Amino acid sequence: MNIKQKALHLIVAATLSGGLATHTMAASHSDAPLIKQDPQANITDVYAFVGERYDGSGEQVLNVIVNVRPFSEPGDGVIYERFADDALYSIHITNPVTGVTDIRYDFRFSSVDRGYKNSDTILNYGLGTGLGAIQSVGDARQNYTQTYKVTRTMARYAHKAAGHPKVIGSKLLIAPPNVGGNTTPAYNDSNGRAVSGATEFAQLDPYTRQTVYGLESGEVVYAGPREDGFYADTPAIFDLLDARILDNNGNLGDGLGQDGGGVDGFKGFNVLTYAIQIPISELSPAPYTAAFADLGDSPLPSVADAMGVGVYASVSRKKLNILSGNARSIGFGPWVQVNRMGNPLFNEVLVAVADKDRYNATSPKKDSARFGRYAENPEIATLINTVFGTSFVDTGRADLALVYLPDVIRVDTTTGPVTLAGETGFSRFGFAGGDTVVSGDGRVMSAGWPNGRRLGDDVIDIALTAVASGPGYSPVTVVGDNIDSNDQSYHLVFPYAATPHAGPTNLKDSQ
Repeated sequence: MNIKQKALHLIVAATLSGGLATHTMAASHSDAPLIKQDPQANITDVYAFVGERYDGSGEQVLNVIVNVRPFSEPGDGVIYERFADDALYSIHITNPVTGVTDIRYDFRFSSVDRGYKNSDTILNYGLGTGLGAIQSVGDARQNYTQTYKVTRTMARYAHKAAGHPKVIGSKLLIAPPNVGGNTTPAYNDSNGRAVSGATEFAQLDPYTRQTVYGLESGEVVYAGPREDGFYADTPAIFDLLDARILDNNGNLGDGLGQDGGGVDGFKGFNVLTYAIQIPISELSPAPYTAAFADLGDSPLPSVADAMGVGVYASVSRKKLNILSGNARSIGFGPWVQVNRMGNPLFNEVLVAVADKDRYNATSPKKDSARFGRYAENPEIATLINTVFGTSFVDTGRADLALVYLPDVIRVDTTTGPVTLAGETGFSRFGFAGGDTVVSGDGRVMSAGWPNGRRLGDDVIDIALTAVASGPGYSPVTVVGDNIDSNDQSYHLVFPYAATPHAGPTNLKDSQ
């Protein structure tokens, strides 16, 4: 048995020792006090992984998918959710070691209260200059249509014209929300429920297909409503460890062997998504040190050299905002960052309350100096040890620092496309479930987080297992929350995030 097989065998065979409680929060749905007050600017999740261009050309791309506006209620008529027209939504491609931005893509959205075809009706969808079901995006029945533009700034050419922001897409349409079977039937089946899980672009609903844009600059973009692809039973965890998070043996999860008796606290909710495909050939990968990057030749956490980029997302607002007489917000001055996210769970689980808002206002460049102590000395391990008598290592956690500092998602761009949720070989646990990918120099590494992040990666279980098992990972203590899948199937083609739930038919409390 080689090292890789031993590592996988260790994890599959691992058992949870004793009763273990965890204090977790889900992705970035409620990460800091100030951004909680500004849901339209609140990033919930960032995904980044190597794949292929949506049109079947075979060109390899870096997919980046960003979700904002947590707990979006699908049936929240009559207005439904819209991207803020006074915010700057950004995607940063960075140096994986320093966190310094190399390329930035900015998404700006049109007015939330203008652009109607018919202002003499209460309906935003189903009645514009015509009455009935919306057949195509922006047609006569779609009364309100939001649009956006995308700007690219190449920081590595800052001394040249290319360093100035360049508009690469404008007047791009956003698909309507999934109002329901009568208004947006193309999203849904005959029962009015959202249809998802397309394996090729032609199988996507027409609203989504019509709002995927291949730009002349080479990128592909999408923005619009999607299903919230994050899954976790955080409600039960925070209710003093409700028994439903236990498996049939009375353990608080063994990661790979739970019976799925938990309840997904994000079931039935939607988000707003902005996403991009960037040709790998347009990136400037740099060397970095990665965990779980040499599973064939080194013991866990199998640290090795890798080659790729870092990714994070941010949302900014104008420094000065004034409300006009009709309560419209008018912004002045420079943009000020109000939220950011790279890896899942860093600000939520590791950063203390005193620094949560500060984290959201800063860039990754100084994360090691400002927030390094939170990764290297995780309070969560201290709390578990104090309350439950375990002996998890709570200081000197270089293994966690390697993943989280600076807080950008690191993607090895020398691999081929990774396995996606729904494909044969995919594991929500990445390498721990045997789901690996080979880098350009032949190293075997995880196909999922922390090598990028795919929709479907069980980041709760992966992160908690790392906290419990590192820095030595011998033995491996696997921890889970009794939720092992999303409530909706993801698509296997860009924009990957599942079809948004329909307002009348999403059932949040059913199993």
